[in-house]
Amino acid sequence: MSLSNALPNDPPAPAGPGATLWRDVRDAVRSAPRDYTSGSLGRAVLLLAVPMVLEMGMQSVFSVVDVYFVGRLGPEAVAILGLSDSLIALVFAVSIGLAMGAAAMVARRIGEGKPERASAAAVQAIACGCAVSAVLGVGGVVWASDLLALLGAAPEVAANGRTFTAIMLGGCVTVTLLFMINGIFRGAGDPVLAMRALWLANLVNIVLDPILIFGLGPIPAFGLEGAAIATTVGRGLGVAYQLHVLTKRNGRVTVDWRRARLELHTLLRLLRVSGIGIVQYLVGTASFVGLIRILAPFGDTVLAGYTVAVRIIIFVLLPAWGVGNAAATLVGQNLGAGRPDRAERAVWFTARVNTVFLGLVGLVFVVFARPIVGLLAADPEVAAVAAACLRIVAASYVFWGFGLVTVVAFNGAGDTTTPTWINFFVYWVVQLPLAWTLAGPLGVGPQGVFATVAVCQTLMAAVGVLAFRRGTWKTRVL
Repeated sequence: MSLSNALPNDPPAPAGPGATLWRDVRDAVRSAPRDYTSGSLGRAVLLLAVPMVLEMGMQSVFSVVDVYFVGRLGPEAVAILGLSDSLIALVFAVSIGLAMGAAAMVARRIGEGKPERASAAAVQAIACGCAVSAVLGVGGVVWASDLLALLGAAPEVAANGRTFTAIMLGGCVTVTLLFMINGIFRGAGDPVLAMRALWLANLVNIVLDPILIFGLGPIPAFGLEGAAIATTVGRGLGVAYQLHVLTKRNGRVTVDWRRARLELHTLLRLLRVSGIGIVQYLVGTASFVGLIRILAPFGDTVLAGYTVAVRIIIFVLLPAWGVGNAAATLVGQNLGAGRPDRAERAVWFTARVNTVFLGLVGLVFVVFARPIVGLLAADPEVAAVAAACLRIVAASYVFWGFGLVTVVAFNGAGDTTTPTWINFFVYWVVQLPLAWTLAGPLGVGPQGVFATVAVCQTLMAAVGVLAFRRGTWKTRVL
């Protein structure tokens, strides 16, 4: 059965399904314009998901390559990477929240047939991203070592990780704009442009990582700081490509920078949607920081093992998130076109696809956890902790598909309030207290934290499905 026949309520695809499907996938990767508010829904999901999964797949490769090279510097370097990751995750939360609002507004305007208003929303989003990242970057440079100490790092670790963290946070404008403009591309139905930007950023980083960390010829070895430089340069080049593409006249959203201006009403509408979205992601990210703080007293080996495991977990979740982003785009555009029924069917279809994919990968991770983490963790003790974490968390993978897609779908509809409350309940009311209780008073140790993550992601799926079935997102005005 082909994807175009998977949903019986959709119109049939054109004749010659095999050749036509391949041609459509090829056109999607080439960024050919397409209307996602009509025609086969299964095919629409596929055509949006392919470049989004490829985009997130490259980000997945980056996450494991980075820890692979840094791991050669020892457990302390990996621990610093993990501590800094929790700080950068806060920047990610702000950036993703802003990008989510931009994507929802752009998708709605495209669905309404108003590309000029989509371009105006894009300008406001970029201006907002620059302002926010400037504040975060300055604060990160000034208080880098203090922030590491606040997370529970020993004085020596905080001192040794200061420069790395300052470079990563000081260059956060590249993170914000990379996420922000990619959100604009996805909302417009041009996910291949987002894919190309992230591929460029991460390929540059992967090439520069070993050169700047270990040195090559006249280039000195910068050690851990080399990883930060490589990441920032790679993301900067990705942003340069994005800005160049936005000026071209053949995309769904184009910006004439000479005529670009701030529109207060559009900016306020964006902030209204994104503001709650930022809180939504900050709630989840702050919980991640809380888990790091709970694990910190167990030492560098535990932190390093957890960092390795999280990078492997993200390796799979990012492509799955790419499939979820396809659902978000379809929700936004089809609500704009007055087709909420089609938007809902797209969500359930992508959720089922993600569940099958994550269930199979989770099984592989449970069975082969030790050899998999051994590819990234040179230290046997670090590998043992990482394997335990990966095995416990991966056992819950089968439930993540529905939770991930339904929460992202709310955002695509512009309903950022519902997933914010879901995140608050799951991460703050349940996850943090349970993790602290198991790791500390009950004496389970780090494994208690790992088990808490698995339990709470399962809970996230159940709550997400129940909330989505209520259907209030269909009437969201944006």
